[in-house]
Amino acid sequence: MKKIALVTGASSGIGEATAMRLSEAGFTVYGTSRRGAQGGKRAYETLPLDVTSDDSVQTAVAAVISIEGRIDLLVNNAGFGVAPAGAEESSIEQAQAIFDTNFFGVVRMTRAVLPHMRGRGQGRILHIGSVLGFLPMPYGALYAATKHAIEGYSESLDHELRNWGIRSIVIEPAYTKTPFDANLLEPDAKLDAYGEVRGTVTRRVQEAMAGAEGPEVVAETVLKAALASKPKLRYTAGGLAKRLRLLRSFAPAGLVDAGLRKDLSLV
Repeated sequence: MKKIALVTGASSGIGEATAMRLSEAGFTVYGTSRRGAQGGKRAYETLPLDVTSDDSVQTAVAAVISIEGRIDLLVNNAGFGVAPAGAEESSIEQAQAIFDTNFFGVVRMTRAVLPHMRGRGQGRILHIGSVLGFLPMPYGALYAATKHAIEGYSESLDHELRNWGIRSIVIEPAYTKTPFDANLLEPDAKLDAYGEVRGTVTRRVQEAMAGAEGPEVVAETVLKAALASKPKLRYTAGGLAKRLRLLRSFAPAGLVDAGLRKDLSLV
């Protein structure tokens, strides 16, 4: 019997690569997009879904349950970021918007599938986090904050759900070459005081993105976590992410701090 997977934000980038890889591995996949089905033939069905809407979330989950009778795997991928900017350069409204998608969207999706998974006594929920969930990101504070929130939410949730045969897992990529970077929101409260350093950090991030690994690396990690008989709480995706996790875990805090500032040309 094929496993049923629901992947949010599957119209491009990591979500699309993940939906394709799961399909290739034998899953029946339903991807979602705010715009619904896009042009071109895909190996998976695409459903309209806005993770910031309770009604939209419930409708999409109910549609998959109605067709398939279950959801075995949820991949929470939908999200967006703000272009490099000081935390002070985003309004409260912009901060609320990024949390509503990146974090509360995860909570909405998770709450929608859990009653069905608990009823069947099995299921797996994977959250696309980031190395910024365990590292700070100067000039990316709001995005990093959402990913830190996902780390805490997932690990707590995992302990709560194991008695029902359900696991909650975070996937932690580093820089990934996707259209995500092209769709970053500009900060909506720019200040001249940050202009010079903002420009420096933006150029450094663009350089890193030019040499980044593709979304297929993340998709392969998702598949590994989805199929693991004894899954871990978190999986790094790609060589850079693995190195950063090791540094964060074992290097002196002062060394990590200095290296981060040097890498972003803040010193």
